[in-house]
Amino acid sequence: MSNAAVSRDDFAALLEASFHDQDIAEGSVVRGTVVAIEKDMAVIDAGLKVEGRVALKEFGGKSGTELKVGDTVEVYVERIENALGEAVLSRDKARREESWVKLEVKFNAGEKVEGQIFNQVKGGFTVDLDGAVAFLPRSQVDIRPIRDVGPLMNTPQPFQILKMDKRRGNIVVSRRTVLEESRAEQRSEIVQNLEEGQVVEGVVKNITDYGAFVDLGGIDGLLHVTDMAWRRVNHPTEILQIGQTVKVQIIRINQETHRISLGMKQLEADPWEGIGVKYPMGVKVSGRVTNITDYGAFVELEPGIEGLIHVSEMSWTKKNVHPGKILSTSQEVEVVVLEVDPVKRRISLGLKQTLQNPWEAFRDQFPVGTIVEGEVKNKTEFGLFIGLDGDVDGMVHLSDLDWNRPGEQVIDEYNKGDMVKAQVLDVDVEKERISLGIKQVGGDTFTAVAESGDMRRGSVVTCEVTAVNEGGIEVQIADTDLTSFIRRSDLGRDRDDQRPEKFSVGQKVDARITQFDKKARRIAVSIKAMQIAEEKEAVAQYGSTDSGSSLGDILAAAMKNREEQ
Repeated sequence: MSNAAVSRDDFAALLEASFHDQDIAEGSVVRGTVVAIEKDMAVIDAGLKVEGRVALKEFGGKSGTELKVGDTVEVYVERIENALGEAVLSRDKARREESWVKLEVKFNAGEKVEGQIFNQVKGGFTVDLDGAVAFLPRSQVDIRPIRDVGPLMNTPQPFQILKMDKRRGNIVVSRRTVLEESRAEQRSEIVQNLEEGQVVEGVVKNITDYGAFVDLGGIDGLLHVTDMAWRRVNHPTEILQIGQTVKVQIIRINQETHRISLGMKQLEADPWEGIGVKYPMGVKVSGRVTNITDYGAFVELEPGIEGLIHVSEMSWTKKNVHPGKILSTSQEVEVVVLEVDPVKRRISLGLKQTLQNPWEAFRDQFPVGTIVEGEVKNKTEFGLFIGLDGDVDGMVHLSDLDWNRPGEQVIDEYNKGDMVKAQVLDVDVEKERISLGIKQVGGDTFTAVAESGDMRRGSVVTCEVTAVNEGGIEVQIADTDLTSFIRRSDLGRDRDDQRPEKFSVGQKVDARITQFDKKARRIAVSIKAMQIAEEKEAVAQYGSTDSGSSLGDILAAAMKNREEQ
């Protein structure tokens, strides 16, 4: 086919084939030449079959006036041909594509990028990274939350790319990471210039319950509440306020974490020096209650010096009472120094030692043998507790309730609230014990009888029957509180007389004392022994039964003689 024979359709097909050979696709960035400038549009030949138009404002500058015919520019191909027969080109999208390539390189290298915050959106802000739009979460704006972001808007500043997803067109950046890195470098440099023991000035930046953070010129140090003053500080606001300039001493520096511990009280004299001379053991001093706990109360003796009154040293008598029921905060009290430990910086104080020991006072006022009166406070399995003068208690043991009956039986006769009299048997001041006896108040009948000598072994006494049972009878010796039990075998010489049922309660009988044991507090009587003794006496006085007199006659004569006597 000759050139002259090429038709118009053939020429169009060849031209179309040449464009396909260039392999220009929609969505790519290509180089083009400015062929004309018409008003606010630039006509660009990008090697496509048709030219495209791009607004001058997309090229930057003052309405793109710097752009001239013949300039080579990169544009983004959105459409190869639209409905008007023109190529749709974009300089902004081309620049954005360029930015993505550059940003990916810096993201992979971990380098910072520069951008401007230009708009606020839900959850954060949008950032212009030289044409590419990134998202800045609110939590990544600054190290600490900030209320006003206005000063940061439209200002070039560095950012760190946290995440990139080109397929979704998603970029996430952080300003906080850059600040933290910069701050870490700054902190490291400042820490290198600080030394432990150094005295510096700082500004109180923040106050918490446990202390205050002090800005030392780019790095914060913690001033703990216990290092603010030698005295007790309940809350840092008692001493400091935000914005206050303070002089502090560097106590510790952690080179790894860059944590700095500060102190204020270290700049003052230590009040604990020579504390043992100032507060010797046994001295009585005054102080103010600063704090009350379950185990005691703290008393400030002077600024920086506190002692503890342990709950056991609060009262002589109130053993299980909370310290708050004895003392109150800010109360002025007198105490006695019990112990001083300068190493552990502890002083033990006593409150009860300022008062007389109530057991000593009781011993002096009520010596052993004194009769006292008190209220039954409690009943236990081993005795009674009696409330006494001086807010102390005395104990009556079961064995000291009654001379003749067992204590387990007698204690049921007493109730809480009863007023009773008792004798002081013993006062142990060290063990804080007072022993009392109720039976001793009325005296010991057995001892009195024993000492009188009216009753001894062999004496005949009159008894009253108080009880009758199969084994014998219970009797009470006349005109005494002494009781005894006459066994069946001791009720008479003859077997017929040894029957308990022959006796009745209230009946009077005579019997002979066969045993009187003062130590064992036991007396034994026997009717049989009396009858045998009388028989022997009669035989001795009236002669043997061989004289012709019967034993009955002899006994009758003896009984008559006894009655006459």
